[in-house]
Amino acid sequence: MAAMHKVALVTGAGSGIGRATAGALARTGFTVVLAGRRIEKLEAVAATIAAAGGRASPIATEVTDPVAVDALFASIRDTYGRLDLLFNNAGIGAPGVPIEDLTLAQWQAVVNTNLTGVFLCAQGAVRLMKAQTPRGGRIINNGSISAHVPRPQSAAYTATKHAVTGLTRSISLDCRDFNIACGQIDIGNAATELAARMPAGGGTTGRATPEPMIDVEHVATTIAHLASLPLDVNVPFMTLMANRMPYIGRG
Repeated sequence: MAAMHKVALVTGAGSGIGRATAGALARTGFTVVLAGRRIEKLEAVAATIAAAGGRASPIATEVTDPVAVDALFASIRDTYGRLDLLFNNAGIGAPGVPIEDLTLAQWQAVVNTNLTGVFLCAQGAVRLMKAQTPRGGRIINNGSISAHVPRPQSAAYTATKHAVTGLTRSISLDCRDFNIACGQIDIGNAATELAARMPAGGGTTGRATPEPMIDVEHVATTIAHLASLPLDVNVPFMTLMANRMPYIGRG
């Protein structure tokens, strides 16, 4: 079936940045496929989008499972005929412990979601975007301030976010001749459920004071703007952060 509207896929769409971004994309006219582990959360997001006049389809997906990811992209292809945007957003962290106390299972869980999951979804998107007519699309990977500098006791998360930067560069280079634009947004301190659980002093300086936050809607509208750009324009890397968070310099 030919798509009547541009189609976006948002992973980790059930909460936080993914939920807000799905809403912003729907408001700008995208049909949004909502992927995540918990179908009840995805259905709630889809209902909110529908109530506002938008279009959304929830699909329960474990991004670390290649079979589940293949099924996700097969569903998008069969239902809509194309994919115009992938926002590769799903990610997890590990307990904040000294590196010698981080278990192999904790390390592998973060790597599987934050790196392998991003790879699998990007791979599925590239395959579909190369094959569809008109050819091409946009991939936006969710990096992090941790793609530049770590928080204390965050070896697994920081390592995966640095790796996502390399993956973004490789996708951008390898796919630009196929009209696929790939970029990365590195977000610092968006006010989400995840950020609310961050302890005071968890920043780059280790100060025992709460860090400044920004409204997650600023992130969502920024991603929607990137999605609106023509495919001959790319923003390879963007950092969006609370102006006074401890990042630049020594905090």
